[in-house]
Amino acid sequence: MSAAPASAVDLWVWPIGAPADADRALLSADESARADRFVFDRDRDRFVAARAGLRRALAAVTGTAADALAFAYEQNGKPRIDGGPVFNLSHSGDLAALAVAAGGVDPILGLDIEAPRAVERDLPERVFSAAERAELAALPDAAWEAGFFAGWTRKEAVIKALGDGLSMPLDSFDVTLGPDAPARVLRMPPGRPPPEAWTLVPFRPQGAVVGAVAWAGGGGSLRLLPRGAP
Repeated sequence: MSAAPASAVDLWVWPIGAPADADRALLSADESARADRFVFDRDRDRFVAARAGLRRALAAVTGTAADALAFAYEQNGKPRIDGGPVFNLSHSGDLAALAVAAGGVDPILGLDIEAPRAVERDLPERVFSAAERAELAALPDAAWEAGFFAGWTRKEAVIKALGDGLSMPLDSFDVTLGPDAPARVLRMPPGRPPPEAWTLVPFRPQGAVVGAVAWAGGGGSLRLLPRGAP
């Protein structure tokens, strides 16, 4: 039996602090309506720039005009293109990132980026498993925050790949979180892709911002496309 083809996942990263004048014109009517519901200009600008960038990137992949792309939505609100590539979008602060399955089999795919911020020391009790909390506690104090965000982005990427949102208990699976340790899924509950099926790739999109991409199906590699694209 031949091995399954490897998956290539392309990664775009771009700033969303100040949308271009042409960005709003790319949005659909429902996206524009959603943008108008934001109370603060900053949040509206970030949404517009993130969605316009998403459309430009997917236009480059699919050959469809950016303003002609039609999104369908999962029950949890995750957008998709029927018959199109698997993708996932994340944004934090003034930065957005997009992962797109670009070759081989279509994996389940998730992405998360986080700008580091102050973290309450009891937060790991609510978001990490016992094994992850033990690994975090074993880190030197100077590495604690980096370990937290490494673990948090990896877990969020896995959750987003599975499409479960908050319905899957965060302590039902384990990832490595040492900032200098290989990124891996160590445990998954029954009925989910087993740990060996997952590829988990951490990355630094910009400055101190932390990111992770997770996918299950086909192995493969991550390609970081030039910042500023699309």
